[in-house]
Amino acid sequence: ISGFLTVYHHKSSGAPGILSFCLILRPFISARSRTSACTRVSMRAAVFVALFLGVFVSLLKDAAGRQFTEEDMETVRQRIKSMFYHAYNSYLDNAFPYDELRPLTCDGQDTWGSFSLSLIDALDTLLVLGNRTEFQRVALLLQETIDFDIDVNASVFETNIRVVGGLLSAHLLAGRAGVDLEPGWPCSGPLLRMAEDAARKLLPAFQTASGMPYGTVNLLHGVSPTETPVTCTAGVGTFILDRLTGDATFENAARRALRALWKTRSEIGLVGNHIDVVSKKWVAQDSGIGAGVDSYFEYLVKGAIMLQDEELLNMFLEYNRAIQNYTRFDDWYLWVQMHKGTVSMPVFQSLEAFWPGLQSLLGNLDSAVRTFQNYYSVWRQFGGLPEFYSIPQGYTVDKREGYPLRPELIESAMYLFRATGDHTYLQLGLDALESIERIAKTPCGYASVKDLRDHQLDNRMESFFLAETIKYLYLLFDPAHFLHGGGMEEVGSWEEGGEGGQCVLGAGGFIFNTEAHPLDPAALYCCSRHAHDQQELRHILLNLSQPYHKPLPTPTEGPPPGQSESIALKSGQRKAAPLLSCPVQPFSARLAILGQIFTDNT
Repeated sequence: ISGFLTVYHHKSSGAPGILSFCLILRPFISARSRTSACTRVSMRAAVFVALFLGVFVSLLKDAAGRQFTEEDMETVRQRIKSMFYHAYNSYLDNAFPYDELRPLTCDGQDTWGSFSLSLIDALDTLLVLGNRTEFQRVALLLQETIDFDIDVNASVFETNIRVVGGLLSAHLLAGRAGVDLEPGWPCSGPLLRMAEDAARKLLPAFQTASGMPYGTVNLLHGVSPTETPVTCTAGVGTFILDRLTGDATFENAARRALRALWKTRSEIGLVGNHIDVVSKKWVAQDSGIGAGVDSYFEYLVKGAIMLQDEELLNMFLEYNRAIQNYTRFDDWYLWVQMHKGTVSMPVFQSLEAFWPGLQSLLGNLDSAVRTFQNYYSVWRQFGGLPEFYSIPQGYTVDKREGYPLRPELIESAMYLFRATGDHTYLQLGLDALESIERIAKTPCGYASVKDLRDHQLDNRMESFFLAETIKYLYLLFDPAHFLHGGGMEEVGSWEEGGEGGQCVLGAGGFIFNTEAHPLDPAALYCCSRHAHDQQELRHILLNLSQPYHKPLPTPTEGPPPGQSESIALKSGQRKAAPLLSCPVQPFSARLAILGQIFTDNT
């Protein structure tokens, strides 16, 4: 231990490693040895730590000290718009109809299924930035060109969050974009039908004995007989949000998968990151909050909020207790063995940066802020978040040095700024904007960073750069945006929808799916109620169409004069339902056909 710690001390390049190392040792060595070893590290590194922390705290004070005016934020918003249109127009000019832009060679490639994916993913971002005209053009273009009846193997997870989520979000925002809406919107519409078509193509993947889906499905032929049954945890538990049709098939499939996954957690309450959906055995038993797991926890929280679902919230809270107990060290979250809780990978992954934002939704602000500052220190070290960052060494992990322009830290900054009003998070946004402009900009868009150490670029611009990174960055600097519940009533802060305009939509409380596509809980409830009413109507009409032969009961002797008939039931007696009645509810929701109101005697 002593020799290893000495080597560690000389190679360490950042205070986070020194500060966290003693905690990382905790599962492996005795308290006495740990105290001795940590004392030696502390003595040898004391001067280094003091110098590093002095510089680091000074930097954070500078960041926290700047206050952004509305004019400052407007200037930044214009820069973000310029970034978006440079990327978006480069995709249209050089890559459409392929899925993604290759910015170094100025051409395109299909990656996730040949859906013109970047266009679908960017559609709601157009409206977020205020471009109604281009939104209308692209919405019509997608209706005319996209066909899901194709012989393509597609990722169930990616198709759901990017394609289904993107189309649902665009459908819900279509009214604000000035699109002519069908009667009954948001429960009907061409983009909604496209989303439902895509979602139905994914349903064969859920036809397993466990209910947990395969990771890949052929859109024309279903699941291949040779398809691997191994998929990631997030690929099982990231489906509960993207639903709007009122058809219970989709929610039932998502819930069945969630409950099956819940039953596979370890005796200490953790899950791994890859599972065999047929045998229900864990193939990869590393447990953490990052790659392969992240959006599972995200959807438990957001699903609980959107659906007001106590079951989902209780699932997350139990997981969270285990996560805090076994994986959290000094406000970092490590990877541990799911059955034993011992550290397996003392690394921070860039995908974990969503966690402070998720914690803020639950009100855990103190913990969220401290974890965010840890992650922000990594950003300032490299000008981006490497895919893997070794906490003990304070440096990147070999072959995981890249930054594909991910949004997670910016996403957390947006949530934390909304929760605290602290302009430190605006400074992170400005840092991100300037880093991406300086490092990743090319004549044909923005390129993923292959290596943050020397800023080598990779020939790929992922669709989430348009869907998430830029959207969260813009919303961070636009606190009055309608997605935050801002705007004045006279300019349309809410909309009418549903049959007869019964539903109030867009009044606030939007929930972002894991691809940053905003969904309105009010629309979900509006369409669920509409579907329920339609089902009730069909049931009643079916009953009316059946002949009724049972004779009416013979009147019995009434109560004595001057005495009311008792409404109390005798022991063992059950109240008979009337032939047909309408419960107390708004008139527009009562049973009415061609103006006729059906009564008990009809």
